Amino acid sequence: MSGTEFRRSLSVGLIALLAVLGFIAVAVAALAGFGRLADAAAVLHEPYVWRILRFTLYQAFLSTLISVALAIPVALAMARRPHFPGRIWIVRLMAVPLGLPVLIGALGIIGIWGRQGLFNDALDLATLGRPLQIYGLQGILIAHVYFNLPLAARLVLAGLERVPQEYFKTAAMLAMPQRTVFRLIEWPVIAPLIAGVAGLIFMLCATSFTLVLILGGGPAATTIEVAIYQALRFDFNPARAVALSGLQISLTALVLAALAFLPRAGDPGTSASSEPGRRPDADHRASRGMDFALIALFTLWLLLPLAVIVVKGAGADLLGLLVEPVFLRATATSLAIALSAALASLGVALSFITAIGAIRALREPGPFFRGSAGAMSAMGSLVLLVPPIVLGTGWFLLLRPFGLTDAAAPLIVAAINALMALPFVLRVLQPAFAVHRSRTARLAASLGLSGFARLRIVDWPGLKRPVLTALAFAMALSLGDLGAVALFGGDQLTTLPWLLYSRLGSYRTDDAIGLALILGALCLILMIAGTRAPASGTREGKTP
Repeated sequence: MSGTEFRRSLSVGLIALLAVLGFIAVAVAALAGFGRLADAAAVLHEPYVWRILRFTLYQAFLSTLISVALAIPVALAMARRPHFPGRIWIVRLMAVPLGLPVLIGALGIIGIWGRQGLFNDALDLATLGRPLQIYGLQGILIAHVYFNLPLAARLVLAGLERVPQEYFKTAAMLAMPQRTVFRLIEWPVIAPLIAGVAGLIFMLCATSFTLVLILGGGPAATTIEVAIYQALRFDFNPARAVALSGLQISLTALVLAALAFLPRAGDPGTSASSEPGRRPDADHRASRGMDFALIALFTLWLLLPLAVIVVKGAGADLLGLLVEPVFLRATATSLAIALSAALASLGVALSFITAIGAIRALREPGPFFRGSAGAMSAMGSLVLLVPPIVLGTGWFLLLRPFGLTDAAAPLIVAAINALMALPFVLRVLQPAFAVHRSRTARLAASLGLSGFARLRIVDWPGLKRPVLTALAFAMALSLGDLGAVALFGGDQLTTLPWLLYSRLGSYRTDDAIGLALILGALCLILMIAGTRAPASGTREGKTP
């Protein structure tokens, strides 16, 4: 790499780093400067605040415990049955809740477990009444388990699939019972994963906003992030919002610090062999029946809420919704914000990756270069330190005295969504760029290719698929997000998630489910487009 290329790559990376840190720092500084320390201290002494903190930790703990406890038997059953029709689709189904807009999942869960849901309908037919109440702690737990059980099962399954098949063949030769196989082979693999998986899920549940906002059901079931939203949106109590934001940042920092010391959960999709062999220890009829029963229940757990959205959404007045001016405006706004956020996130990620690659190519990088590379590498985790609702609160309080809240709202929402998509984009692009550069660096140097010529001839054909995948998934994440727009949404800024939430809040449930179906279809199209991007070095995705 020439000196000019190095300076350009480093400069762009540092500018992107300063932009990210500056955006976060301004929001945090606005929070710190808006309220007086005495006011914040007074708020933190309120029993209500500590009740919210206790509930936030309690629901996150229970959600994590249930998700991990249920994920282990599901992963074990899937690992014991590596070959059965439809297995690959169940594994893919595990990833659906991760990319599913939270609002859609919440509506589907209400359709199954709500007062008028299928579960209560079945109990009512059995003359048992309608005992299940979805709103409150139980609803939050059901929703969190729905979204996090597949994540935990996928991570544990990835670990089990890395176990060499020779272990199970030896166990079969020694006629080990299944309990002994679990104790000597499976549990030593699962145990180191539990802390990392549990820490990740606890983090997701402790910073949950949309699910708690919809299913919380009142002050008794409120988390810190929802309390921040209520303090500004309904009570307009900036002192309380600032104090709660500081509390949320402190909690997130503690969880992230704990995660840094825990073993990583692993990367789903990587295994010791691409084609796992038959498990000799899994031939017992009782074991086979139990495994397939677990897999069937797990599949139903994932599919039923989605089926409710499809069936009830198809019965809504979709044509009427599609021609409503507010729907058209919300769709255009959502797509514009999603595309802007995805492009911004992609640009920042590419700037970081290019600058890190340039620094690592140096023989002896100095402390400044090493520190810069470390800061850029850590951005994927550090942006999670300040959740979207806290960033939104800081910018809302900063812009409101100047009357710029409505004018700047689309830019702020797009920037927040870009930051929230950044960890995913980095995770997709970093390994792809590392492999590509290791394969093509010498070739590009020998041909004297650099700058735009290298991008056009070497880099873009080889990196098209991961770039388009990251772009599509970042758009899907932004398109379905409610957290960033929650404080700014209204007549001046209406997105599809905000319109859906508004219809749900005004008890227009049929319209809300119809909008959920449309929103889900848009996100699905984006995800399919991303995964079907043309493969590197091919024409139209076909190998020459």
